[in-house]
Amino acid sequence: MTTAAPAILVVDDEPDACRNLADIFTDLGYRVDTAPDGPAALDLVRKFPYAVALLDFKMPGMDGLELYREIKRLRAGTVAIIVSAYTSLATRDAALGAGAWRVLSKPVDLPRLLGLVDEAVGQPLVLVVDDDPDLCATLWDLFRERGFRVCIAHDAADAAERMGTGPFKVVLIDMRLPAGDGSAVFRMVRESCPDAHTVLITGHREELGDLVHEVLRAGADAVCYKPFDVPGLLDTVGRLSRDEPAGGDSHA
Repeated sequence: MTTAAPAILVVDDEPDACRNLADIFTDLGYRVDTAPDGPAALDLVRKFPYAVALLDFKMPGMDGLELYREIKRLRAGTVAIIVSAYTSLATRDAALGAGAWRVLSKPVDLPRLLGLVDEAVGQPLVLVVDDDPDLCATLWDLFRERGFRVCIAHDAADAAERMGTGPFKVVLIDMRLPAGDGSAVFRMVRESCPDAHTVLITGHREELGDLVHEVLRAGADAVCYKPFDVPGLLDTVGRLSRDEPAGGDSHA
């Protein structure tokens, strides 16, 4: 099966900047879309998932930081690099605090930018399927700090839509979801992304014990119980992202 070219979104109100970056990244084999402002960028994001978004900080109307917050809400798996001629410590702290990955100054150091985009695209892609927004936000922060790209889904329908944005290395599946249980999501992952590793997560250890063991027998790689042993969870996901065995403790 042919792997789709990684997709990059370039957002800048300077047409020449968009055109130059689009030409460079297209020549390097990326799929590139450009937008002159925040609203146009969000129209594209709603239609298509991007691995990386290069966002000018200073734009009329919606600035790059506000735009990234909306992109993160819609497509949490998009890695953001903010580019600005007005970089300050406050700007950098605000951008990184909102979840942007890097902040670069204009004029852009092109070799550094190319290296960062290549690094971002190569980060393992993780999907978290859980109906608790606060937990999803916490896991997003934890996994991003360790170099994963992280997509979020809150139910089976969300998960089905996200599966088309892969390829995922690891999928974490809450075993109790608003409409049904995680076993249906597990089966969907096996059908849609058979190379993905799966980690079952649940706070209902006794109540869902039989179902958990059934899905483990069907091929899930591990189960991690809430409240999480965070180092253990991170170790499990890290091992699976490298195609290593999850480790015995992950089933405890």
